[in-house]
Amino acid sequence: MGLAFLLSASCAPTEPEHPENAVVIGALLPFSGSESAIGRNLEQAMLLAIDDLNAAGGIDGRPFDLRSRDSHSSSKRGLVQLQELLYTDRVAYVVGPEENEIARDITPDVKWLDAFHMLPGYAAPTVARSEAKGGWMRLAPSAFDVGCALAIIAVREGIDTVNSLAATDDYNASVSSEFTTNFASSGGRILPSVTFTSGRPSYTAKIETAFGARAGRTLLAAYPATGSTIVTEWTVSGRPGTWLLGPALRTEVLLANIPAGSLDGYFGVSPSLSLRSECRTTDGAEESVDCATGNAAAFIGHFSSRWGGEAPLPAAHFYYDGVVLTAMGLTYAHAKSGTIPSSGRELHKIIRELNSPDNEAASWRDLGAAMTKLRAGVPLRYVGAAAEYDFDEYGANRHSFMQRWTVDGDAFVDLAPIAARCLAGP
Repeated sequence: MGLAFLLSASCAPTEPEHPENAVVIGALLPFSGSESAIGRNLEQAMLLAIDDLNAAGGIDGRPFDLRSRDSHSSSKRGLVQLQELLYTDRVAYVVGPEENEIARDITPDVKWLDAFHMLPGYAAPTVARSEAKGGWMRLAPSAFDVGCALAIIAVREGIDTVNSLAATDDYNASVSSEFTTNFASSGGRILPSVTFTSGRPSYTAKIETAFGARAGRTLLAAYPATGSTIVTEWTVSGRPGTWLLGPALRTEVLLANIPAGSLDGYFGVSPSLSLRSECRTTDGAEESVDCATGNAAAFIGHFSSRWGGEAPLPAAHFYYDGVVLTAMGLTYAHAKSGTIPSSGRELHKIIRELNSPDNEAASWRDLGAAMTKLRAGVPLRYVGAAAEYDFDEYGANRHSFMQRWTVDGDAFVDLAPIAARCLAGP
């Protein structure tokens, strides 16, 4: 299948051909609007997963297929498109969206239809709920994990006081809250924080208020478009105070739209792409962590060879895994019962059980062997492009490490990861 045809799944005005007997996985991604820079890259990761799964034999010879729709980077238009996937396209298994509000608003429909909803995005809403119908799984670290890691950074730097300048959306507000709560639990003092609504022409007054508190560190919890405006205005005003940077800011879009060098030396955190088995603590207090990066590097090479040298965004690793986890659950269920589950709640239970630490490991690098064993009814846990998966009772993946990074000119530089272990999680 040619590259042009594959990309047409998201761009063409007419519906592309799909294999008649395919097991269809749906995707809602931002191909247009403010987040359009990431949509194609995430779809490429999902198409790569489909290619790899079909090369591994699919489900008893039936291929997998991807049906994508455009969220338009809009909560209102995106919700309509996601409903089209569920009701018009009759897709029972959906991966995405990136937009937190859409994922939250579609919850009643997923429950009503007993559909399966895989959430790879960093800003995906929490899945800490029990339902009789519908299945939700969250792959990336939670806001608690992020806030915990940011608090650890501040404590290790000897900071006594912190506050935040945070967007009012669910995700960034949660990261801000978890950061300050965990910092206070470690004995630090919280100074007044400031919130803002994204999309304003200027944030000068908000910046002045946030840094007027004179905190030792101020967390910037925002998405890149707004974050770049804030950093630019902060630079023009003389760079008062010092930042910590939230995970949504780790994108080239931010660096391309701020004054050169303005964030040099400031720290941030994002999900670690090192496997748990690639990391080890190097001291008794578990403060120093050493992680290999071979698994992530191998996936970057695999992705780049398929897509003409392009590199996957960090989030693309999770989107690849979201497709493979869904397919592995469907394949194992078919082997055990002879049918492919249409119940999202049933598939949710199967994927959680497959990824028990007691089961044999199966790597994304050898899906041929993995799918053969699954078709024979052998339970396997997945070692993916982004993580080794181990889900809690609600379907949220457990994370032990977060990636610490800094900014150097026009590039992000990875530093030693952090064992993000705070007092209590969600």
